[in-house]
Amino acid sequence: MADRDAELLPVAAPPAPVRPVVGRGRGPDPQRLGVVIVNFRQSDATVECLESLLRIPGGFRVVVVDNGSADGSVERLRAWARGDQPPPVVSGPLARLSQPPVPKPLALAEPAAGEVGQGPVPRLSLIASPKNLGFAGGNNLATRFLLGDPAVDRIWYLNNDTVVEPTAVDQVLRTFETDPRIGMVGTQVRFYHAPRRLQALNGMTFRRLTGDGVPIHGGRSVSEPFDPKQVVDRTSFVLGASLAVSRAFLQTVGLMSERYFLYYEEMDWAARNRGRFRIGFARGAIVYHKHGGSIGSSSVRGGRSALAEHYMLKSRLRYYLAHDPLLLPIVWTRGWLQTGVRLARGQPAKAVAMLRALFFRPWRD
Repeated sequence: MADRDAELLPVAAPPAPVRPVVGRGRGPDPQRLGVVIVNFRQSDATVECLESLLRIPGGFRVVVVDNGSADGSVERLRAWARGDQPPPVVSGPLARLSQPPVPKPLALAEPAAGEVGQGPVPRLSLIASPKNLGFAGGNNLATRFLLGDPAVDRIWYLNNDTVVEPTAVDQVLRTFETDPRIGMVGTQVRFYHAPRRLQALNGMTFRRLTGDGVPIHGGRSVSEPFDPKQVVDRTSFVLGASLAVSRAFLQTVGLMSERYFLYYEEMDWAARNRGRFRIGFARGAIVYHKHGGSIGSSSVRGGRSALAEHYMLKSRLRYYLAHDPLLLPIVWTRGWLQTGVRLARGQPAKAVAMLRALFFRPWRD
């Protein structure tokens, strides 16, 4: 896949050296924000996410990219927007974020894949990609479209299996307002099915010798106190499930790298950003994440699918090849050991998937 990391707009001058900051400040204009959601064969989850977003006032733009689902997702999303198909029934404490449904019909624009916006972007758009471009490729389709609107200078990437608290949009934008040198912003991310438990605050701390990311405050109760400044100081990269960037960041650092079909996109962005923009933490913005439903990612030991194991290892190797080649032999050797562990556990499908990754072979021929 072609790498278009730096392809976008004229390059802006780099700001001051990186030092994370915490957002307070006055309320900004929501119409400066574009929200990007990538769907792959999870139209019900995407609809629930949209219902939580579109009940928030302010006129921010939302772009959904269907990443070549080929399972009727596009038709179901159209039917939902028309009001012909009701959203999925949700129960539990988070039902309040998506129910009752927003009034229908909703005006749904459908720009072509690869189209760049020309002036104001509609409130809700659906881009149907004819093939699966991966996480970065799907997000980049929406990014190019949104940046054709000169009013949009903040883009918030949300996983489709999330729902958001009503104040989250305002809190994300407030964080950018505190300092023009902020280029990336994260949020609180809590587990959807355990909403009193944190998946991460803002992002992760990166372990250079292993390539692993350690979630900041991961697994802790939301009632436990935290120091926001310590959180941002520990943030090596913002969690990709809820990651916002500025237009200036995109102009300087470039788009998400499409070398990574899945995983390591946000780590690569952070590495390319090093010494440029500050990282912010929208501590009052709360996002709930179902975590790994689309391809079998899991925080539980041994819980990842063979597909997830393949792309996790392949993307880790690509990251080190690009940013830390001296440590690549260590990471590659560790990949062999992990492959052997999967085989010893009686998981031959995972072992084969990881073996293919070690030699940069495709998931399947």
